[in-house]
Amino acid sequence: MSKILELPNDLYKKIEERIKGTEFKSVEEYVIFVLEEVLKDEEESESLSPEEEAQVKERLKGLGYL
Repeated sequence: MSKILELPNDLYKKIEERIKGTEFKSVEEYVIFVLEEVLKDEEESESLSPEEEAQVKERLKGLGYL
């Protein structure tokens, strides 16, 4: 399923300039790539590392929750 997203002309032109000489064949391809990367980074930063998880458990134990 696809949806249409409008970009301001000045932003579109900036992206066109940025992708010249790259592997991106279109502004659409570049925008999809960037949005997927941003969302992936956001999802990865939401999960705790094993060290962070251990610290949280220790805090909860110290507070009497575990």
